[in-house]
Amino acid sequence: MSDTASPDSTAADADAPAWPAEFAERYRAAGYWRGETFTSVLEAGAAAHPDRTAVVDPAPGRRTWSYRELAERSARLAAGFAERGISKGDRVVLQLPNTGEFIEVAFALFRLGALPVYALPAHRDTEIEYFCSFTGAVAYVIPDRHAGFDHRVLASKVRASAPALRHVFVVGDPGEHTALADVPRDPVSLPAPPAPGDLAFLQLSGGTTGVPKLIPRTHDDYIYSLRGSNEICGVDGDTRFLVVLPAAHNFPMSSPGWLGTLYAGGTVVLCPRPDPATAFPLVESERITMTGMVPPLALIWTDAAPDMEEDLSSLELVLVGGAKYSEAAARRLEPSLGCRLMQVFGMAEGLVNYTRLDDDHETVMTTQGRPISPDDEIRIVDDADEDVPEGGYGHLLTRGPYTIRGYWRAPEHNARSFTPDGFYRTGDIVRRLPSGHLVVEGRAKDQINRGGEKIAPEEIENIILSHPSVHDVSVVGVADEYLGERSLAYVILREGAGPLKPAAVKRLVRERGVAAYKVPDLVEFVEAFPQTGIGKVSKKGLRSDAAPGRTAPRQH
Repeated sequence: MSDTASPDSTAADADAPAWPAEFAERYRAAGYWRGETFTSVLEAGAAAHPDRTAVVDPAPGRRTWSYRELAERSARLAAGFAERGISKGDRVVLQLPNTGEFIEVAFALFRLGALPVYALPAHRDTEIEYFCSFTGAVAYVIPDRHAGFDHRVLASKVRASAPALRHVFVVGDPGEHTALADVPRDPVSLPAPPAPGDLAFLQLSGGTTGVPKLIPRTHDDYIYSLRGSNEICGVDGDTRFLVVLPAAHNFPMSSPGWLGTLYAGGTVVLCPRPDPATAFPLVESERITMTGMVPPLALIWTDAAPDMEEDLSSLELVLVGGAKYSEAAARRLEPSLGCRLMQVFGMAEGLVNYTRLDDDHETVMTTQGRPISPDDEIRIVDDADEDVPEGGYGHLLTRGPYTIRGYWRAPEHNARSFTPDGFYRTGDIVRRLPSGHLVVEGRAKDQINRGGEKIAPEEIENIILSHPSVHDVSVVGVADEYLGERSLAYVILREGAGPLKPAAVKRLVRERGVAAYKVPDLVEFVEAFPQTGIGKVSKKGLRSDAAPGRTAPRQH
């Protein structure tokens, strides 16, 4: 790509395509990029309201951090990391559940200019080994155990295969590694803080292959998305935001999420599990005013609320995004939870759309919102990149002040995913209403969105193909009331191969060490795949075969 670095970019950003200078100047002149960093944001909060509660971690036991305490603890942790040789530009894989330490570590790394690489708690051997190796991570931060899984064992395995990985920091019993509690030091000689145009962190893309791309976000561009989200959602110092999704996800981080809440001086409450039995008591006891969730979880909350005894009256706004929210489900949420609904449609690469608090009821129920920024440029095009007629469905392309211009260290992929003039090809099929609101039809990319978790079919297909009895396999997404999509593996056995049960196929994938959500929900054995007119496997045909009303797949 031909993009040139912005004036305050540094050599640490060399692997991440930057906005062309003319665009960067425009975004600064418009007041989108204000020269803020996450470090300056936290320091400003600590100065303005030092004793206000910033973070509540209810389990185990109830722990709280004031803004002053969060600033002090993250500075001490930054000093400890620096003493161990972690410095600006270093990558650190951060895989913690929803705990206060997650936020402490993130701000400590922000202070050093080191880059958190956000891994999800569900990621296992395959993903973590790749993240550490590809990024050249120097450190890996984990819990001792979470949800019955011993992350220390995984860390030992990864450390043996990732030569750059010097440190493993553990929340809890460290085993053979280093306890995070032993790291903090007095912050007497911290290096200069990062610049606003420096990279702040690397997020993971969903992707349609087995290799996730890394999304580089700068302080300035991401903070603008927080500020815009806060203005739209009405976030202020009285907001009490419940983080029910994994804190490493882009949605609960920034829409408006825990970072947006901290930017506004509100209180972040971390929920250890998203189920109603865990979350509803926290809504009541912590007087939660706002939360965000994916459609499957919204359905579960909607179904559960009438039978629960907790007082949810403090809850003012629920944001639902991460996948298409059906109109029927959307219409049920407000009466059930007694709060307002706001639909969100966005991506970790940038563009975020919200319905608005002053939108009429039908707009909120039937659209996925309109962009944050006046400078979010939208094109809706056909397969030849020609603009479709106004109101028609097409491929969504976008560029703007918080949409990246390229993935990290991925020049070949960038050539496919971005137009020559810098528009990001989102892979979504949408139409635009005269009001500017978008209606999402689905995905053009061959990607499964299982309750907000993205599955690359090719990755799972390659694993199943390794079985000696398998001739061919095609993994597709099929509609599901709660998850939006479930994964279905169609398998063709080799001629003369012995019988193979669906459980064996699932076990093969599970034992390969991928995240549990990637294991096929359904397995069907077939004689052949439907084909397109040019002889390629028709995944559209496979999805149609599995559509409601068709013969149920065998032996799920």
